[in-house]
Amino acid sequence: MPTFHNGAVEIAYLDEGAGEPIVLVHGFASTKEVNWVQPGWVATLTRAGRRVIALDNRGHGQSTKLHNPADYHTDLMAGDVAALIAHLSLQRADVMGYSLGARISAVLAVRHPASVRSAILGGAGIRLVHTAGLHDEIAESLEAPSIHDVTDPMGRTFRLFAEQTKSDLQALAACLRGSRQALRREELHAIRVPVLVAVGSKDDIAGSGPELAKLIPHGLALDIPGRDHMLAVGDKVFKNGVLEFLRERQ
Repeated sequence: MPTFHNGAVEIAYLDEGAGEPIVLVHGFASTKEVNWVQPGWVATLTRAGRRVIALDNRGHGQSTKLHNPADYHTDLMAGDVAALIAHLSLQRADVMGYSLGARISAVLAVRHPASVRSAILGGAGIRLVHTAGLHDEIAESLEAPSIHDVTDPMGRTFRLFAEQTKSDLQALAACLRGSRQALRREELHAIRVPVLVAVGSKDDIAGSGPELAKLIPHGLALDIPGRDHMLAVGDKVFKNGVLEFLRERQ
């Protein structure tokens, strides 16, 4: 698995296929394999003639684990993606993120606009503006001595998911606490590239996708019918919508 350093942080990534590049940014407590390989995204995009690059965010997967919340500011995490694009000598790339990865991708489009050709924000709605990030109860659930000590339902869901991905629980708790910066409406208004906002119709974490899309000049909303935050990731409607968006963008 190739890696590179952004400062002191080592970032692991995969790089498959040939064609126009698309960079994939996974969600909280996930990994590039869980978010993008296993649901078939890498295969779908490479078959469509794309070069697919997916990283493990800092604190996740095979990348460096940090236990200080300050190391997970979304500007820093977006900086890792920008550094990867520069490391691979890509002039610009389409960028797709899910959940936390969508927030990172939106910040990338705001802070590093020259690196982004288009952005796909999956599992991210209007709460990107209002109440970015997850609640402290989830961080506390990750820090609990065992899953049996977790009483918060959503905290239990994330604890089980983090254990399944063999994650560093302390690093994830620090990431959750450090990466809750909301984007301002005027920042979203300033994004000039095409943006697809894709949210499951039963997603009670992201908030309204259409509301977010309306704040972005070239924003387009995609509803993923019958899917919640966890199940929308690999949905066929999501995949087909992304492929159509990328063709339209070209």
